[in-house]
This record gives sequence, structure tokens and C-alpha cells, in this order.
Amino acid sequence: MAQVALFHSVLGVRTGVLDAASRLRDAGHEVLVVDQYDGRVFDDYDEAAAHTASIGFPALMQAALDAVSDLPDGFVTIGFSNGGGMAEHVALHRGVAGVVMLSGALPLEMLGAETWPAGVDAQVHHAVDDPFHQPASTESVVASVRAAGAEVEVFVYPGAGHLFTDETLPDEHDPEAAELLFERVLDFCARRD
Repeated sequence: MAQVALFHSVLGVRTGVLDAASRLRDAGHEVLVVDQYDGRVFDDYDEAAAHTASIGFPALMQAALDAVSDLPDGFVTIGFSNGGGMAEHVALHRGVAGVVMLSGALPLEMLGAETWPAGVDAQVHHAVDDPFHQPASTESVVASVRAAGAEVEVFVYPGAGHLFTDETLPDEHDPEAAELLFERVLDFCARRD
């Protein structure tokens, strides 16, 4: 059993995030769902991005660290989209067992770091035609993880959904890809308990 800190996307703690937490708990893992928006959720990416900008990334990054302050070292960080960056940020400041970035990864320099923590394995997942995917960012993170002597798995799924695991986003949801993603994430977590 792993301890997991789960970070939401720019849209907040939507049903898709809670479903992910349930899947992890059903597999025996302990999950802390980090809500950086105090319960506020969005259906529109532009409105959500404006809200995120109003908070500011430095404040969100500090809130991410504050949220996991009571967790003992050795937990896994998982984040959706913007939350992938939060998961990375936590891994740069805490002793984590692994990092999973779902539909979002940020180059380390954007997080104020130069190197990935030694030995911290990672997974990166995204849809091939995700309109928000930034290939250069993913490549930068992958290179950083490998340079630190850790393993990184990159999984690319068919389709154009950004948050394709979220059933409440019918224009993005891909049930087959979601099942495969969760199978891989659960395997990653099981190897770190």
C-alpha cells in the first residue's frame, strides 16, 4: 500500500479526480486529495485558468507543499494537468517514492529547480492530440528524470482529450484509454508500497 497525494487540474476537484482517488483506495492505497481551490470547480478552461492566474503559481506551489506537510516521506505524488506540475514541485522538496504526471508536465526551470531528485521514478501520460500538450515540456522532464538516474515511463494514448479519464467531460472522455491509464498508474503505485 502506498500513500498518495493527488493534485487536481486547473478545473478543480471534479468528479474525475474523486473517481481516481476511489480507484486508488480500492486498490489499497491511502489517498490525500489536495484541493487548492477550497471546493471551487470549473467547467470552462479559460475561466479556470483566469482563477489560477488570480491565485498565482507561487501561492499554488506553496499550498501544495503545505498540503502534504503531515505526510511522512515516501509517498507518491500524482497530478492531473496543472496538478502534474504541483506533483513535480512537491517531489523537488520532499522525499517522495515516485511522481505521476497526467496530461501535464513542467520543465524543472519553471519550478525553480535545476535537477530532478536522484532515484525518483516517474510516469508521464497524455493523449496524442491533446490540445494542451507541450511536447518540449514533456521532453525536458523526461530528460531531467533520466539524468538523475531514475526511470521514466511515457505513455501516449489515442485521441484528443486533455482530461480523458473524466467521465463528466464527454467531449474528452475515452473509457478505454482511461482504463489503461489507471492500470498503469496502479501498477506504478503498487511497486512503491
